[in-house]
Amino acid sequence: MRFGSQAWVITLLLSAGISYVAAASSDLPQEITAKDGTPMVLVPAGDFWMGLPEGVGLDDEQPRHKVFLDAYYIDKFEVTTEQYAKFLEFTGWDKPANWNLVKLPDHGTRPVVGVNWGDADAYCRISGRRLPTEAEWEKAARGTNERKYPWGDTRPHPTLALFGLGTRFSYDLLKPIGSYPMGQGPYGAFDLAGNVSEWVQDWYDGEYYRDAPEQNPPGPIRGQYKIARGGSWSDLPVYLLSASRTTKIPSGTRNAFIGFRCAQSAK
Repeated sequence: MRFGSQAWVITLLLSAGISYVAAASSDLPQEITAKDGTPMVLVPAGDFWMGLPEGVGLDDEQPRHKVFLDAYYIDKFEVTTEQYAKFLEFTGWDKPANWNLVKLPDHGTRPVVGVNWGDADAYCRISGRRLPTEAEWEKAARGTNERKYPWGDTRPHPTLALFGLGTRFSYDLLKPIGSYPMGQGPYGAFDLAGNVSEWVQDWYDGEYYRDAPEQNPPGPIRGQYKIARGGSWSDLPVYLLSASRTTKIPSGTRNAFIGFRCAQSAK
C-alpha cells in the first residue's frame, strides 16, 4: 500500500468535506456533497434504540439499549467502482480482489467490493471522512422507531433490495447504486440492506452492548474481528435486518460481498 502523490493527498485532506459549526440539527443542511462527489444525508442528533430485546435475535445483538448520537452525515450511496478507480489512480493503493472483473464505464455505478477494512478506512479518510461507527450505521438504517429493515417492517422483496442470489460473483449481478428507491432508509440513504455488506468502524465484541457508553459509542478499542453490516447480494433475508451483527470477519478480508460507505460528523 502506497501513495503515488503525497501532494495530492495533502491537498485533498485539507480541502475535503464540509464543516459546520451549528449546535442544532435544524440548522444543518439535509444534504451535502463530499469531495469525491458523493451526496451525504443528515442524521439528526438524538436518541435511538440500538440492539434487540432479550430473547429476540442473537446474543450479541442484545440487550436493547438507548444510545444518543450527535448529528452526522452518512453517504447516500455506497462507494462505487468509478470512485474507487479514481482513488487507485491517484494513490497507487493496492487493488481490490476481483478488480480484474471490473469493466469501466459499464460497472462504474456498481458498488465496489473486494476491499478490506483498511482499504475502506483509507478511502474515507483521504476524502475527508471516516467509516461510520456501528451505532451510526444502525441509526441510519433503523431510525428512531426501531424498524426491522431500512424501509420498514415489510419482509425483504426483490423490489426493495438485492439479496439471496447465492451464485458465482460477477459485477454484472450487482445493481447500480440507488436502484431501489422503495428500499431507502429513514434519512434517505440507499442500499443499507442488500447489494453489498458495508464495513463499519468498530471492532467486534459480543458483549459490547452490555457496557457500551450511552453517548456516541466508539466501539471497542481492540478486537479480533471487524464488523460489516446490512447483508449482501448473496445473503438470506436475516442478514438484511438493520440490527443484525451476523458478519464479523478479520479486518484484512477481501471478498465479493463487502463494500462500504463513509460518514462525517456534522460540526
